[in-house]
Amino acid sequence: MSISHRRLRLAMLGAALGFLATALAIRAVAPLGGLVEQSSGTALYASMTWAGVRLLAPRLGPFAVGGVALAWCWGAELFQLTGIPAALSAESLIARLVLGVTFDPVDLIWYPVGVVPLVIAHRWARRRAVEAAGGPAASTISARRS
Repeated sequence: MSISHRRLRLAMLGAALGFLATALAIRAVAPLGGLVEQSSGTALYASMTWAGVRLLAPRLGPFAVGGVALAWCWGAELFQLTGIPAALSAESLIARLVLGVTFDPVDLIWYPVGVVPLVIAHRWARRRAVEAAGGPAASTISARRS
């Protein structure tokens, strides 16, 4: 059964908001500046970015969505080296949430932690949908299992 693009977009909006709510909840209960707060926030930012890409481009495949999300995250992180995001963040909470403030090379590692599981889930769901529809990949997948 295929999900409509409208439903998918609503689901991705809900997912993005859920990732944001989870990050804010962790921030509220974790020790200020702690490793859990920092690493989970970075991974959840990447997950929220993945959901945003999926929302804006529902027809993209799993690897394309993951690639765009990682490119955005890594680009935003590297952009922090210029100091522009820090200046913008001083003026705007939205800029702080979207662009961050200071470069942290460890964040470059945490971004895939937030994206890769979603790429795997997206690929699995897509494969199941093709199998359920009896599409061309279904016979190929069945042949590989034999």
